[in-house]
Amino acid sequence: MKTQQEYYAAVAATYDLQYERPEVEDDLEELHEALTELLHGHKVLELACGSGYWTEIIADAAESVRAIDNSPQMLAAARERGLDEDFVQFTEGDAFSLPDDIAPGQFTACFAAGLWSQVPRSSQDKYLAHLRAKLGKEVLLVLLDNNYVEGYSEPIARTDLDGNSFHILTDTKGERYEVAQSYPSDSWLRKRLSGAAKEVRVERLEHYWLATCRLK
Repeated sequence: MKTQQEYYAAVAATYDLQYERPEVEDDLEELHEALTELLHGHKVLELACGSGYWTEIIADAAESVRAIDNSPQMLAAARERGLDEDFVQFTEGDAFSLPDDIAPGQFTACFAAGLWSQVPRSSQDKYLAHLRAKLGKEVLLVLLDNNYVEGYSEPIARTDLDGNSFHILTDTKGERYEVAQSYPSDSWLRKRLSGAAKEVRVERLEHYWLATCRLK
């Protein structure tokens, strides 16, 4: 079975089809408005930007966006959006080990869509500490991810002893991949985020959740 990174490389050209499903239309409209308000005027670091779908949304409101991803194929898809390079920069980088040129004071906000569900539960505290060390105090952290919706979400293939869950996904050629996708409860999110952040808020829509906090 192929790796998660290979999966994102394989589906980069078709990744945005998930946002065209009519079931998520209302949620996306609400999230677009929420992110525009939350990130207005901010210097944003976007982690694991993927195809740039969310980058395009937040770029309309932010002062600037640096969007990183470790998939060249995803970054190529993101650059095809033609966003203004004076305000939006796409660079290759690992969201789990931020590039050396990122330092406290550069960004006022950090945004990630679909990333938190892939951070192993046993590593979440360490990862938040890494973000805090690299970005500094008082940075706004905005996390967006998927709810599990029966009949809409892919079935969970397995759950490990730490509570991390995984899907088996296929690409258009029928290749199979194991991809991490956990579904934290509100209480789990608040508990984890409160260790490294303050002003923690969690909003739950039908297909997505949105969490905001400030690193402390």
